[in-house]
Amino acid sequence: MPKALRFHTLGGPEVLRFEDVPGRKPASGEVLIAVEAAGLNRAESMYYQGKYFEQPLLPSGIGYEAVGHVVEVGPDVDPSMIGTRVGTIPGYSMNRYPVLAEEAVVPVDVLAPVPESYSIEDGAAAWMQYVTAYGALVPFGQVGPGDAVLITAASSSVGLAAIQIVRAQGGVSIATTRTSAKKAELLALGADHVIVVEEEELVARVHEITNGRGVRVAFDSVGGEMMNAVGAATATGGLIFFFGMLAGGTTPFPLTTFGRRIAVYGYTFLELKGTPGWEEMKRYIFERLSDGTFRPTIARVFPFAEAVEAYRLLESNQQIGKVVIRI
Repeated sequence: MPKALRFHTLGGPEVLRFEDVPGRKPASGEVLIAVEAAGLNRAESMYYQGKYFEQPLLPSGIGYEAVGHVVEVGPDVDPSMIGTRVGTIPGYSMNRYPVLAEEAVVPVDVLAPVPESYSIEDGAAAWMQYVTAYGALVPFGQVGPGDAVLITAASSSVGLAAIQIVRAQGGVSIATTRTSAKKAELLALGADHVIVVEEEELVARVHEITNGRGVRVAFDSVGGEMMNAVGAATATGGLIFFFGMLAGGTTPFPLTTFGRRIAVYGYTFLELKGTPGWEEMKRYIFERLSDGTFRPTIARVFPFAEAVEAYRLLESNQQIGKVVIRI
């Protein structure tokens, strides 16, 4: 029987354990993939802690993003897919379709191609980060030449993807990080400016960089009390896309936006699912992954047997880029 990472109680990474699970046959609209690697996401950490919007039905598997080869298809799925290498775009149920296992059944509509030139590790890091940033910055935010964009917690995989998308759109990225330890690497990875929020005053630095205008778009994964500073750093008529809760607790409405026609959106990339924009998103990202405009940054690769340590690293926030598990 294939091995899978599962948990029976809520808690930290220590609740995760390996189990043999019965193999599944793909049903209508599903495929079975032999998993080769998985990219880790903050959503999974929230999921096994019971803090994600989807509550786990215990015992539960885990895993949102994987790369592998299709080995079997459901009765209504094109059999020519068998043998092809695919990645998964997260946003489906981890209760029904966990992928951190040697084999995984997933819906066919969450599959996306992986460039042939990519390593297995790169393939596991190719989709979640870019689809998360894309919706806010391209179809909704419409970032264009010269637009200043604030990207908080920019050393995350999504933050790095946002830096690359802003550059591809001709905008100017202003990345934030807590300490100066990551500043040089963020600049090397393409950020136009980096603000160290524990050493510099965020609003003052943004206004200095933008000649007093503020940013037209803010892409914020932190929330909490920092939202007031994000609001003050956003230009009149600007947009704030709030998509994460790294600060924990509650996030107040930023009073600094009052009277300045600033729109604040609670954003998720799933807003595109089921629309023509979903396929356009996949085309946009795949073309740029293939031509080298986009390139995922891998922080560290762990063997499957060290999955618990991989999640501990994810929760430490010490990494720059994606944590990947090789199955």
